[in-house]
Amino acid sequence: MFGKRGNTGETRPVQEFRAIALETALPMHTALGAEPMRFPRDVAEVKRSAVVEQPPKPVAPPREKTESYYDTKSQVFTALIDTIDLSQLSRLDPDVAREEIRDIVNDIIAIKNFAMSIAEQEELLDDICNDVLGYGPLEPLLARDDIADIMVNGARKTYIEVLGKVQESGVRFRDNQQLLNICQRIVSQVGRRVDESSPICDARLPDGSRVNVIAPPLALDGPVLTIRKFKKDKLTLDQLVRLGAISPAGAELLQIIGRVRCNIVISGGTGSGKTTLLNCLTNYIDRDERIITCEDSAELQLQQPHVVRLETRPANLEGEGEITMRDLVKNCLRMRPERIIVGEVRGPEVFDLLSAMNTGHDGSMGTIHANSPRECLNRMESMIAMGGFTLPQRAVREIIVGSVDIIIQAARLRDGSRRITHITEVVGMEGDVIITQDIMLYDIDGEDANGRLIGKHVSTGLSRPKFWDRARYYNEEQRLAQAIDAMEIQS
Repeated sequence: MFGKRGNTGETRPVQEFRAIALETALPMHTALGAEPMRFPRDVAEVKRSAVVEQPPKPVAPPREKTESYYDTKSQVFTALIDTIDLSQLSRLDPDVAREEIRDIVNDIIAIKNFAMSIAEQEELLDDICNDVLGYGPLEPLLARDDIADIMVNGARKTYIEVLGKVQESGVRFRDNQQLLNICQRIVSQVGRRVDESSPICDARLPDGSRVNVIAPPLALDGPVLTIRKFKKDKLTLDQLVRLGAISPAGAELLQIIGRVRCNIVISGGTGSGKTTLLNCLTNYIDRDERIITCEDSAELQLQQPHVVRLETRPANLEGEGEITMRDLVKNCLRMRPERIIVGEVRGPEVFDLLSAMNTGHDGSMGTIHANSPRECLNRMESMIAMGGFTLPQRAVREIIVGSVDIIIQAARLRDGSRRITHITEVVGMEGDVIITQDIMLYDIDGEDANGRLIGKHVSTGLSRPKFWDRARYYNEEQRLAQAIDAMEIQS
């Protein structure tokens, strides 16, 4: 199937390599009183052994590894690469390929007579399989659902975020070249590249996790890889209520806002949960609506059947072929959308999104980086100016007021918790000033003995929001009144 390459480029079958390994290692192995080693005789046997169900392994943080472990791993990995034909390996089923690699690594360990415990040998086998077939040392971290972010600062330093706090992990890479190879493996899956000519790249993992890579010469100490992980179990508004991110009445209000097709902008800082909240709100879109999403790296995971997903494209080596977010949003208008959802608004495309919201595509949504609803409005003005539009300030603000109905502010607090801090309605203009009114706020009362902030979501006492007529149109005014009353009681 695959085997050792000689200078002639021919491939020796793996059975011949195993026979040599067996002849070399068996005398030494049996001299220690152990039973003779047994290797599968063919790939069919490997397939039979691969289908046996294994009990799920408990996910645990990786332990610290010694320098001698990494030295041994480097020697075994080099011997493995000299032995196998990667082009043949890539044609095998992943489970079969993993079993085949484990068998050959066992042969190499026996031949080189490394002194290792059974646990160390099993860990080495898993590490090398991950290096060849997966994402190397990142695999144990990607398997943990309690990690929100993975930050790799060169081969020697890897940090993770757990429960809102950043801590150093024991994970490291063999060298910067191994890290760069893994980065290239990740970005190539979505048709991107990362090298000296294109050292910055945004990509995604198959589960939707967001990936950013910046490589030398821009990163001075080796490639820097940042992964914003997506949980395997997608969060819902009910789960956000249990986590304290929003009150039950506030969650009911958000459901109504999504249901009655208000135009929504979700505002917040980095890591505040904007995309998670956007995913939650899309669950309340009717299943018969045509939805078009525009993103830099596709990470929204809508459950409706009629969804069209669009993704931007960077320029090629000649600097041509770039498709920007603004190109996508403009093209959306020709695709008969009922709702347009922009993953993240960063620049002049905000003008096209506002135009779409104002021309019949009610219920459109987007996210924007800002620290408060008022700052969100100012940022939209600034981004429109960045696009070179020479509109008067008042005209820009009138466009914003006519387009945006609700601003939802998400925040990551200093104790690492994430909260929805404002549900704010855009009311209109007085003179040249945009008028807003808060429907709900998050009020911080203090902190407990463990440093966790204590607070509650409170109603501002607003009994009849501006979108009341819209709620009546969708026969939701009674439910809206009950949600507002419940908010006042909970306050």
